[in-house]
Amino acid sequence: RRASLWMTTKLRDSEQGYDSAMRAFDHSLELLQLDYVDMYMIHWPTPFDWRSDETWKALRKLREDGRVRTLGVCNFMPEHLDRLFDETGEYPTVNQIELHPKLTQQDLRAFCGEKAIAIQAWSPLMQGKLLKDDTVLAIADAQQKSAAQVLLRWAIQQGILVNVKSTHPERMIANAAIFDFHLSEDEMARLNALNEDLRVGPDPDTFDFH
Repeated sequence: RRASLWMTTKLRDSEQGYDSAMRAFDHSLELLQLDYVDMYMIHWPTPFDWRSDETWKALRKLREDGRVRTLGVCNFMPEHLDRLFDETGEYPTVNQIELHPKLTQQDLRAFCGEKAIAIQAWSPLMQGKLLKDDTVLAIADAQQKSAAQVLLRWAIQQGILVNVKSTHPERMIANAAIFDFHLSEDEMARLNALNEDLRVGPDPDTFDFH
């Protein structure tokens, strides 16, 4: 049933602005063959071509009309979130950011926590690069779990939502099987110590994704 699914879609940077966002949403809904989505997100802040204030007004109208349930953003840093609030009077419900043990984003997470903004991690496996990390593999061996399960558990155990993609059913099943074990304080500390503020994705201050 539709109510059992959570459907999210995003707005391209090239489609930001009030009218263009409304048109883009109509097109997305048509492609998805749905009456509503559970969350609609602004994909990048594009501070060099800021239109998030007008875009947010469109998203708010879609929410008022019942066509969107939750409003979110992706890759917004504290200054972007504050600017959005100053101009619209509202913070997003969710901020989806690149997050993994090599990029823990502690300051951004603390800021979002103060504003009651949930964090969702994209690339929680660092595009697969952390699956061969010695520390991750040692913890996986001790827990008798896969490296991917350890990395996802690291996020979930800190109250972070995860957005992990796979086209393989067996991996999807394994990625969901992370609630039958617990990482110790020492294991969490060892994973946190991997932080290098290292991105595999673009810089939110400069990236323009069309």
